[in-house]
Amino acid sequence: MAFVIVACCIALLILLLTWGKLNAFLAFLIVAIVSGIWLNVPVQKIPAALQKGIGDTVGSLMMILTLGAMLGKLVAESGAAKQIANTLMQTFGPRYVQWALLIAGFIIGIPLYYGVGFVLMVPLIFSVIYQYKLPAVYIGLPTLAALSVTHGFLPPHPSPVVLVGQFNANMGLTLMYGLAVAIPAVIIAGPVFARWLKKIPTGPLQLFKGNTEHTKPLPGKLNSFLTALLPVFLLMITTILPKNNFTGDAPIVMLFCLLIATFTLGILQQTPVKAVMSTYTEAVKDVAMILLIIAGAGALKEVLAQSGVSEQIAMEMQTWPIHPLVLGWLMAAIIRACVGSATIAGITAAGMVAPLVLKGYADPNLMVLSVGAGSLMFSHVNDAGFWMFKEYFNLSLKNTLLSWSIMETIVGIAGLAGVLILDTII
Repeated sequence: MAFVIVACCIALLILLLTWGKLNAFLAFLIVAIVSGIWLNVPVQKIPAALQKGIGDTVGSLMMILTLGAMLGKLVAESGAAKQIANTLMQTFGPRYVQWALLIAGFIIGIPLYYGVGFVLMVPLIFSVIYQYKLPAVYIGLPTLAALSVTHGFLPPHPSPVVLVGQFNANMGLTLMYGLAVAIPAVIIAGPVFARWLKKIPTGPLQLFKGNTEHTKPLPGKLNSFLTALLPVFLLMITTILPKNNFTGDAPIVMLFCLLIATFTLGILQQTPVKAVMSTYTEAVKDVAMILLIIAGAGALKEVLAQSGVSEQIAMEMQTWPIHPLVLGWLMAAIIRACVGSATIAGITAAGMVAPLVLKGYADPNLMVLSVGAGSLMFSHVNDAGFWMFKEYFNLSLKNTLLSWSIMETIVGIAGLAGVLILDTII
């Protein structure tokens, strides 16, 4: 019965988000209250449960998400992202231009949020398409696959960071495993799959034609690469070195990286500190709604926890003939297909399978990746990314489904396969 009630509550959440068009934060709060009443949580305890869930979830994540947003915004605004892309293009040359763009998308996708990375990379993709007269989807899709994978698998992106906290995983170890899973997934869903898309028809591609170049000098090549990738290096190093509660803490690592970036991509580039701080202010605005969505999911998770239903569901799931990692992936995939948001799919599924992880039935670091892979499955008409790709590349609905939607599905399946392979090795 417990599972039926929770399934109905998830269905209500999906209806409010899709049919009702409600703001995700409001939808989560409404469903959390309904869940509490339905699961016999004393009414007078529900407000406290909402506050505790929001505080516990956002409190541990606010620093790393806001600092990550600030760093990503500065990488974009300073021109470092463009320098990374240009350098790779020059290094690989016209013959391997697809791979150059893919690597650029992967590197840029680590510090940048998906929407920012998408908007940043698309003009570069189109400049290559015009210059070399190459098929648009064939060239562009691998780059966007790389952005999608970093968004779903790798910290400091919102969903992986939330999942690391909920499963008590290790941020650095999750990042190392994530890279091992992400790289093959990007190659399969990108260049390998794109080989069948060379003849896919597109409409007239006039977007970004004759787009103006960056008006101020770009940061140096070494400066751009090292600053963008510094969080990755430091998080991996803190995993390998002896544990230190201060220097090994992910928010402290991100704060250090942001201070370095403020100097290397700001002051060193003769950008006034006031202008850099203004960039950071804009970054916080960009991430505010993401934090609210995460907060709402935390409220729902806490209500389910206080009702005891999470433990009941975990007990039931233990008897299912499905591997816990596959179960987490499947739940995230179903919610993703219904809701469209990878972040919502990931953090909602996490609340369902967290008890299994905390009881030791699955490796927490691998569960982060498994749920993340599921949250990227089959993007279709309810996903903003689907429409961005369709409109930017001027595709028909059918060809968007045949290219973008299949690419996202391949990413999700390849991600799960990589996780299961790691599970047999670790």
